[in-house]
Amino acid sequence: PGENAFQVKITAPDEQFTRVGVQVLDRKDGSFLVRYRMYASYKNLKIEVKTGDKHVAKSPYILKGPVYHENCDCPQEESSAWLEEMNCPQIIPQIQRDLANFPIVDPDKIAKEIPQRFGQRQSLCHYTIKDNEVYIKTYGEHVGFRIFMDAILLSLTRKVKMPDVEFFVNLGDWPLEKKKSPQNLHPIFSWCGSTESKDIVMPTYDLTDSVLETMGRVSLDMMSVQANTGPSWEDKNTTAFWRGRDSRKERLELVKLSKKYPEVIDAAFTNFFFFKHDESLYGPIVKHISFFDFFKYKYQINIDGTVAAYRLPYLLAGNSVVLKQDSIYYEHFYNELQPWKHYIPFKSDLSDLLEKLQWAKEHDEEAKNIAKSGQEFARNNLMGDHIFCYYFKLFQEYASLQVSEPKIRDGMEKVQQPDDDLFPCTCHRKK
Repeated sequence: PGENAFQVKITAPDEQFTRVGVQVLDRKDGSFLVRYRMYASYKNLKIEVKTGDKHVAKSPYILKGPVYHENCDCPQEESSAWLEEMNCPQIIPQIQRDLANFPIVDPDKIAKEIPQRFGQRQSLCHYTIKDNEVYIKTYGEHVGFRIFMDAILLSLTRKVKMPDVEFFVNLGDWPLEKKKSPQNLHPIFSWCGSTESKDIVMPTYDLTDSVLETMGRVSLDMMSVQANTGPSWEDKNTTAFWRGRDSRKERLELVKLSKKYPEVIDAAFTNFFFFKHDESLYGPIVKHISFFDFFKYKYQINIDGTVAAYRLPYLLAGNSVVLKQDSIYYEHFYNELQPWKHYIPFKSDLSDLLEKLQWAKEHDEEAKNIAKSGQEFARNNLMGDHIFCYYFKLFQEYASLQVSEPKIRDGMEKVQQPDDDLFPCTCHRKK
């Protein structure tokens, strides 16, 4: 129907002004997403969906409130009610797998032992959530990435009453708790897992941030990608595409392959940091291009960076087919992905990449179906509500393993809710 088929207007019937940003996203397959960001809270919202000047279906819709904006601190006291409203799954297999290594968690013990083991060399945050307030102590020099963890914890405590829980977050790229660790295993939360470690995986900071900042300062998120998937499958460029930095040896190999077979692969570096830049081997550094322009190409190559390449959710959400390197690293959802169903696998040393690309070209219909399944997976498993559910379920299950009371330890500071809100709200749940 084209991107201007529908006009959507959101207003608060009882108010003179409504401070709500609205965006209609055309997924170009006959389906649309409408997203909105509220800058103030309202009693009710009226949502009008029109085509031309006629209401569509049962429009106008009334969203009975109170309806709160993101910064409003008004947690649902009953976690079970919140989980139901959010349609969270009963069980998340990856959480079960990760926590199976820790039949019990002793907050007093880990509060002492983890800083002793990792506190000097690593960037760690020690968190306690108590009475729905967040407290933190940091270890190591490079703790800037705590902003992402602070943000999701504060966002959750504004929405739902969190269990009292005490845990450690690794802010570095690499998982910390080795599988063959001679000492007792310690529970450490990380953004990336590996088959050689036993860290407890969370959604990456990148995906988490894009959920929290939707329609804010980020342009790349799981919704914007869906409205920017480039030309239709038949009209895409049939060269395989990759851009990125030199954070792994295989990426160097990929760019060399691209120089050798430029009609098959278009791969280039946007900057050099880890290795020596030899222009005769790797060609010149190229300018960054918009992520949305990746989807002009039919085949997307996904190669690890320092750890898993965190762009995979966005690549899946497009409508190109993803060729993914076999890897020891994984994000929180990789175990639910199936090779040949959601992506085309290739060996970690790239030895069969050209062969796999040849296969995709000769089996265009199958490749198109794999792209479609990957896209469906992303739409059904990697949107904002799924990320909130994952974090909450993870903390809930982990909290149930604690054998003593989480405590606000010496040296912890309280993480404050943002107070720069132009439109404060009154929470109907608070007396």
